[in-house]
Amino acid sequence: MRTVSQLLQGKGGSVWSVAPQSSVFDALKMMAEKNCGALLVMEGDKLRGIISERDYARKVILLGKSSHDLAVSEIMSDKVVCVGPKQTVDECMGLMSGKRIRHLPVLDGGKVIGMLSIGDLVKEVIAEQQMTIQQLESYIHS
Repeated sequence: MRTVSQLLQGKGGSVWSVAPQSSVFDALKMMAEKNCGALLVMEGDKLRGIISERDYARKVILLGKSSHDLAVSEIMSDKVVCVGPKQTVDECMGLMSGKRIRHLPVLDGGKVIGMLSIGDLVKEVIAEQQMTIQQLESYIHS
């Protein structure tokens, strides 16, 4: 089973973030531009929270508020579940499933080094399963 560090190496180190005082509209615009479902909320190099499409749907749209008038800090999730680079894909999947979250920031020594989505982990699990199937087929045919 691969580790978070190995997964990030293959994915690349791009981490998209916004400042807490940014407007929710600007955060949504960035999510659309980067084709992602969540952004880290950073103050300098310090992780302050995470804002997701789910936060927007539940805390802005359903409450009839305007994304132009709200700061990210007003709707972000500030209790962020994070993982370290040595954790395995299975551990991350269990954590995401148990906590009902879709994004995991990766911290190393308190510094953000990446973020994983549920899609990243599912792709990895499928790739591992395909490799196992190929190995078993090869074994059976030899």
